[in-house]
Amino acid sequence: MSELNAVSATQKHDVFQAIADPTRRGVLRLLGDRELPVNVISSHFPMSRTAVSKHLRILSEAGLVKERKVGRETRYRLDPDPLRELKSWLAYYERFWENKLDALKRFVEEDGAPSSAD
Repeated sequence: MSELNAVSATQKHDVFQAIADPTRRGVLRLLGDRELPVNVISSHFPMSRTAVSKHLRILSEAGLVKERKVGRETRYRLDPDPLRELKSWLAYYERFWENKLDALKRFVEEDGAPSSAD
């Protein structure tokens, strides 16, 4: 079983589910280079802090976000490891489509080349 298919008992959402939502992708971008508390994260989105917290919970369950208590505040940071796994998985399909497009290009160029009878 691949690492992407292996979901631990504590992991309720997988990476694909987590990144499917544009808000969660936006949260990941925000956390790309810094740790932030939920109130700062929620200030970037037109929704309640509670809604942002739900998105953070899904990202956390997928292993994409780690949280840390600082006093009474919880801060969130990106954990890019699951994204690396996703990148590896997607690399196969990228190569697949590049091969298909290369084959199509060769076909079109060969078919469009002037024949020796012209």
